Amino acid sequence: MQNEKTSQLEFVVLMAALMSIVALSIDAVLPALPLIGEHLNLIDSSKTPQLITFIFLGLGFGQLIFGPLSDSFGRKPIVYVGFILFIIASIICVTTKSFEMMLFGRVLQGIGLAAPRTMSIAMIRDSYDGDYMAKIISVVVMVFILVPVVAPTLGQFLMNNYNWKFIFTFTLVFGVLVMIWFWLRQPETLKDKYKIPYRLSIFKTGTIQFLKIKSAVIYTLLSGFITGSFMVYLSTSQQIFEKQYNLAEEFPLIFASLAISVGLATFLNSQLVVRFGMKRIVHVAMLCFILTSLIFIILFYSGNNPSIEVLIVFFALQFFCIGFLFGNLRALAMQPMGHIAGIGSALNGFISTVMAVPIANFIGSYVKNSVTPLFVGFLVCGLISLALFYINNQSVRKVLRTA
Repeated sequence: MQNEKTSQLEFVVLMAALMSIVALSIDAVLPALPLIGEHLNLIDSSKTPQLITFIFLGLGFGQLIFGPLSDSFGRKPIVYVGFILFIIASIICVTTKSFEMMLFGRVLQGIGLAAPRTMSIAMIRDSYDGDYMAKIISVVVMVFILVPVVAPTLGQFLMNNYNWKFIFTFTLVFGVLVMIWFWLRQPETLKDKYKIPYRLSIFKTGTIQFLKIKSAVIYTLLSGFITGSFMVYLSTSQQIFEKQYNLAEEFPLIFASLAISVGLATFLNSQLVVRFGMKRIVHVAMLCFILTSLIFIILFYSGNNPSIEVLIVFFALQFFCIGFLFGNLRALAMQPMGHIAGIGSALNGFISTVMAVPIANFIGSYVKNSVTPLFVGFLVCGLISLALFYINNQSVRKVLRTA
């Protein structure tokens, strides 16, 4: 169980705060994308969503680096190293006038932020297991989801009253405050007996161990498809609401209201997961996710956009389902990897994120004048995920029969 120096409540909020630096760095920038494009003299405005997807690319690769290292050196030092990279990357983003250098800065931001994101999950796994671990992850994700509720509004406020660069400055200050709290209050969670002596081979041996755990691999792939479908929305939401619906002023409010649906689902999951179990909840949520996508496609197959009210209802239903999937899929993947929690969390995050980026870019390229391609992407990702879920369950049954 969690070290006595921090209460369970403080531990949960602190882990959520670490992950919230990531969410703030992504979502607060959304309203400023057109201004950033103008500042960088970007002719093709359709490229600005890359400032969102590229930070995810950095997150994926950063997790692969920091996860294994944390199994040798501990969780806390890795968080500090990652934040130093984040500081350097933020300076690059606010000083450059090159779009390519801005993309590099966003990738580097992602690499740095991969440390607190990965370590928060690893520290939870160090301290809890089973359905109770899923409960803690759900609560952390719920608090984490509160950031996207306010981030676009905060970003727009800072942009309107100062300039878009101040968004990066504010995020950096927020991160420094969280780091101070983390340094003062959070003990190291990796016990000495579980530390793996550092060798270059730990990346190889840890990966081999991960790949041998079939359920961890399958649930990681599931996370990739679900994250990819959600990332399409993140990267295209500004274009959908501001360009297709002419709702630039209302965009932060709409974004916040939809984030609340994810937060509500994660809260309900934290109350239900111990009673019903992770697998049952994931199964039902995936079926509902697929059904919602299918109904939308049937109703609007022509490509004509529905009214904004109807679209918000469908988005809210989709994200409500996703709220039940995010934490549980991560917990299901991490459950058999307690002995390699660092590299396990890293590989889980790396594979799912690196999968998600091309999925988001591919589907997002079709979301120009209609939102229907987005729901087609939801449907395809959902069907593949459901198939993988059934494959894993059949494999488990076979093992049980032969045992």
